[in-house]
Amino acid sequence: MGNLDEQIRDLTLELVKIPSITETDGEIALVEYLYDYLSQTEYFRKHPDQLRIVDITGDELGRKNLVAVLKGQPGCSRTVVFLGHVDTVGTDDYGDLQAFAHDPARLAAELAKRPLDADTIKDLASGEWLFGRGVFDMKSGIAAQIAVLSALAASPLPGNIVFLAVPDEENNSAGMLGAVEILNELKEREGFDYMAAIDADYMAPRYPGDENKYVYIGTVGKLLPTFYITGKETHVGQSYEGLDPNHLASELTRLINLSMEFCDGAEGEYPSPPVTLRQKDLKTQYSVQTAPATLLYFNYATHKSTPDVVLAKLKAKAQQAFTNVIASLNAEYERYCAASGIVYQRLPWEPRVVTYDELYSEVRAAVGAEFEQRIAALKEELYRDKTLDGRDFTVRVVEEVCKLSPRKVPTIVVLYAPPYYPHIYVKGESPAEKHLLAAVGRAVAAVEAETGYRIVQKKFYPYISDLSYFSVGDAGAAVETLLANMPAWGKKYVLPLDEIRRLNLPVVNIGPYGKDAHKFTERLQAEFAFTVVPRLLQKTVAELLEPAE
Repeated sequence: MGNLDEQIRDLTLELVKIPSITETDGEIALVEYLYDYLSQTEYFRKHPDQLRIVDITGDELGRKNLVAVLKGQPGCSRTVVFLGHVDTVGTDDYGDLQAFAHDPARLAAELAKRPLDADTIKDLASGEWLFGRGVFDMKSGIAAQIAVLSALAASPLPGNIVFLAVPDEENNSAGMLGAVEILNELKEREGFDYMAAIDADYMAPRYPGDENKYVYIGTVGKLLPTFYITGKETHVGQSYEGLDPNHLASELTRLINLSMEFCDGAEGEYPSPPVTLRQKDLKTQYSVQTAPATLLYFNYATHKSTPDVVLAKLKAKAQQAFTNVIASLNAEYERYCAASGIVYQRLPWEPRVVTYDELYSEVRAAVGAEFEQRIAALKEELYRDKTLDGRDFTVRVVEEVCKLSPRKVPTIVVLYAPPYYPHIYVKGESPAEKHLLAAVGRAVAAVEAETGYRIVQKKFYPYISDLSYFSVGDAGAAVETLLANMPAWGKKYVLPLDEIRRLNLPVVNIGPYGKDAHKFTERLQAEFAFTVVPRLLQKTVAELLEPAE
């Protein structure tokens, strides 16, 4: 595999040279580079019609997907999908080293002059690691897939490979969401029977000192549960006459943040527990009035829980938080009254927790048809404001619904903001899942024996990725609950759920090993990336293209 190793290394370095930061023209430039590169290979010189660049419908940045199809022996319908994302995060974190972020050799020389942590110093000194933005996440993975694609084209395969290079994975997955339709079109037109999708995104140590290398069959999901909390504003000199929504938000954070109660484990694997991504009050200027409302949302990773289950659990936790705050307030107010010589009377607050869907229905019933027209007009107006992201859009809509509500009492509204990433739990229940699990198991065993590397198979790729959009396990009431409680759905945020369901593929991530993704010390362990990853890819493809037992 010597030539293949060199091909992957050389292509990785060429790809890293091209800054392809998400939401920049570099994403387009890299797709075009890959098109030119593949068009010069023997297979695609003979079959130029199997290589194309496809515009992403509706993408305001004009980005594109690359689609390459390697057809095997005539009459073989079994097909494997390769997936890689071309974009990277930005380079501001490199500081005064930013000019070297896309030049691994220069960057390594400059880093050697800097004070770094002991592990980075050790890796830098070893000469076994490549440093640079995107070298690890995930240009070496793309290089490995392209090299394997070219190698497999040398002799007729008992099946086919579809290679996708997509932009925007680090942001909103516009590339992958556009690719879903492409894959379904190919399936219908070519009669492809998709076995599985293989991503080559990065993997990293899971804990300090972890030397294992991992293959992930399945992927974590993500929800963004959101709490819009209204209080009762008051002058700070009369603080017990109001109810501070920040107090409610803080209690919610205390009960939910990094709590194992909400850690959605399956088969002994656990994602990170929920963690706050934003907590802020919605006052627009300083004053001595308490805040009228507060926003709080969490990153919530899932392995098996559906959106309806998560929403119900969080609604119950919000009820508990509200009850706790009222009890605490009354206790402190009673102490204050005793110290001040004031007759204590219980504060008037009662817990009120509703989902967005419940609030919407309640306000619609009270206000009438005019309410729906007003919200629809607001959504249209907000949609035209391109400075608003999906979260901002969500807040503005729920804020308006609360304003129109005749019940002006402190309330916690539980809802969802975008994005939504379905988890894919490969249990081995369907024939496709059984085939993938068996294929990966055999490939891993063979490569371990060849290379001496220990490769651990896990159920869930632990990082949010485009893999989520190959299947939607959540169905029926689960998705209906999500959509009904996501104000941005259908206007600011849309997923091709029907197309994803048509695709319905199990997934596996077989990618390079490295450290410090999204940090200026991002680095790639070269030997594993250039020798072991291509072996794993080739053997997994070979196993998948064999008929299922």
